[in-house]
Amino acid sequence: MKPVTRCLAEFLASTTTLPETAVEHTRRAILDWLGSALAGSIEPPARMAQNVVRSFGESDQATVFSAGRASAAGAALANGVASHILEFDDVHKGSTLHAAAPVIPAALAVAEREHADGQAFLLAVALGYEAALRVGEAVNPSHYRYWHPTGTAATFGAAAAAGSLLRLNTDQMQNALGSAGTQAAGLWEFNADGAMSKHLHPGKAAFNGILAADLAREGFTGATRILEGERGFFRAMSESYDAGRITDGLGNHWKVAENCYKLHSCCGHTHTAIDVALDLRPSTEIASIEIQTYGPGSEIVKEMNPRSPYQAKFSIAYCVAAALFEGVVGLDQFSEDRFGPEGVRDPKIAALLARTRVVVAPDLTEKYPAAWPARLTITTRDGSTLTGSSDYPRGNPENPVSTEALRQKFTTLVGSRFGTETVDRALDAWRGIEECNDMARLFSEI
Repeated sequence: MKPVTRCLAEFLASTTTLPETAVEHTRRAILDWLGSALAGSIEPPARMAQNVVRSFGESDQATVFSAGRASAAGAALANGVASHILEFDDVHKGSTLHAAAPVIPAALAVAEREHADGQAFLLAVALGYEAALRVGEAVNPSHYRYWHPTGTAATFGAAAAAGSLLRLNTDQMQNALGSAGTQAAGLWEFNADGAMSKHLHPGKAAFNGILAADLAREGFTGATRILEGERGFFRAMSESYDAGRITDGLGNHWKVAENCYKLHSCCGHTHTAIDVALDLRPSTEIASIEIQTYGPGSEIVKEMNPRSPYQAKFSIAYCVAAALFEGVVGLDQFSEDRFGPEGVRDPKIAALLARTRVVVAPDLTEKYPAAWPARLTITTRDGSTLTGSSDYPRGNPENPVSTEALRQKFTTLVGSRFGTETVDRALDAWRGIEECNDMARLFSEI
């Protein structure tokens, strides 16, 4: 049997067109990413990354949103960081991976540098999703215990996207995957401190992916069995990997169609519970809440009294409480003034958090990662009990949102920070991708 690394490299190198359904899904993914990347580009962590990229030296190769231009690898690093800050970027259930933030910045930067056309850019994005999500699925769920797949598995996706635009042959693509895998990293320990490393993961994956592809084009060799080798990615980073996930349906089923879009500005493991809370929202005072969730997700969102906006984005208890009190969990719910050294400042939300219990339910854990389920029980002061559950948050393929809803999300995100003219220019650029003859011009004037 042919090694799976070789199989993946052959597919990535030989695929030159996309089916129309994959094109449409890829366009949706780019629209959703563009909102997060633009809106996130003025956040402090993004500005820090832009300053560092600027220190690499002057270059006119690729666009850095809200910060001029830089080398392709530098632009991918800065835009990757910006894309992941607001926690509004897409996610994929089976791989637990945010593909847009690492893959699309890598694809855009190389497409600009190489003066590729819009169709080549769309193909590169779709292939990047294919590689990232398949590798992520192969090592999950055990990989997720220590590793952040957006930094690890997505490095393969960024390399695939860049390699497609460079028109690498199969041997070169295999070398690019080898160099990508040996750079793959991203540990969850950042979550203990609310550190900015989470934003770095997709930026560095994008940077490393371009580096791997550029080296491969020059003839630089990488491990030919980086996935399945005795000391390769699978064995090093998973307790129970499934190599078959790499090739299952490869070329027939496009993973970008499984993309999940976030409607709340927080960790995806909170979203199903938020949706259930919004559906249940009682008109009478709440006495207590029990939130049942799945084990791997609960480890990420277990903070019960967040002291910063970042901790709040990873607090299922806070997100549910905000949904119940305010009917929305957007950017405003994570503003700096809401939190202090003692925790949540709003007395009503703080009091409700003290009466909230988060429980890991074995039956929900069994459904993960194919589903990201939640179950809520709300008891009111008058003794009434409200219960609700769901396996999928809104925005998942099983509970979909329209492209128009994604456009509205984009308009709200970008318009609130840059104004309507920027919104219109960005949407015009997005609509023109397929007809674009040179990607270096498309997003350069947003």
